[in-house]
Amino acid sequence: MALTDLVTLPAVIPALRAGSKKQALQELAARAAELLHRDEREIFETLNQRERLGSTGVGHGIAIPHGKLPKMENLFGMFARLDKPIDFEALDGEPVDLVFLLLAPEAAGADHLKALARVARLLRDQEVANKIRATRDPGAILALLTGTRASDAA
Repeated sequence: MALTDLVTLPAVIPALRAGSKKQALQELAARAAELLHRDEREIFETLNQRERLGSTGVGHGIAIPHGKLPKMENLFGMFARLDKPIDFEALDGEPVDLVFLLLAPEAAGADHLKALARVARLLRDQEVANKIRATRDPGAILALLTGTRASDAA
């Protein structure tokens, strides 16, 4: 599954303001709810339940909060570059500034895991991460995430 199937321009937030992990998850849940026409609280609670199992902060300033929702038809991705790094209780103890939200249908199984692995691999590429950190242009960020040209991503 290509990231072009997961994330679209409206799902890229180039400078999300959040002072805490909880606030970041609330903001992401609100934006995802708008785009998916779903209940914001349901999305937030799903993300929170997953965080209680262990932080989705994977290290190197990256977090990949994720969860499964009933009655979803497709995987959904959203990316946020945080205005300022925040404590996300990441595995390496480093603050997080790049967040990729992934929501999946309850029966997604392997597709969900493949998407998580693809996102983690991409964002752990130091060159890609540095380029994302250097821009606030949503089209440029989307192009970096999907491997397309910025003019194609917009």
